[in-house]
Amino acid sequence: MKRIVLWFMSTLTVVTLLFGYHTSTSSQLPGGRPSVLAAPSGGGASTSGTTPGTTSGTAPGGGAATGSTATVTGDSTDTRWGPVQVQITVANRTITDVKVVDYPSGNRRDEEINAQALPILVQETLDAQSAHIDMVSGATVTSEGYLGSLQSALDQAGL
Repeated sequence: MKRIVLWFMSTLTVVTLLFGYHTSTSSQLPGGRPSVLAAPSGGGASTSGTTPGTTSGTAPGGGAATGSTATVTGDSTDTRWGPVQVQITVANRTITDVKVVDYPSGNRRDEEINAQALPILVQETLDAQSAHIDMVSGATVTSEGYLGSLQSALDQAGL
C-alpha cells in the first residue's frame, strides 16, 4: 500500500511540474530589456536616424567610401522568438561598432539568453570583421537571426 501511495504522489508531482513550466513562448514580462544591450528604437529603426536597410556616408557604388564613416542597418531577420536587427558602423572598410537594435525579449528567459549571447556575437564580429563567426551555444535561434541581419548590413556596406 505504501508503494502505491508513493508512486501516486511522485506521478502527481511530476505532472504538476510539467504543467507549471513556462517556456520562452510566454508573452507577458514585467520590466525592461537587459542594460548590456543596445536598446532598440521604435519600429526597428536604427538609432542613428537611418532607416532599416539604408546606409549613411556611403560611396556611389554602395560600398563604404575610403576615409569615410558609414552606419548601416541590416534587414530585420524574423526568428521563432522574434526579430533580430543589427546596425554596423564602418570606417575605412573596417567594422568599428556593432549594435543590436532589435532582438527577442518577450520574457525573462529571452532576456537572459540575449544578455549573454549578443555581447559575444558583437565581439566576435568586431574580431572577425565579417559574418564568419561562431554561433553561441544555447542561443542558436538568436545567433541565426543575428548572422542574417549582419550579413545584410555587410552586403549593403560593400564588405
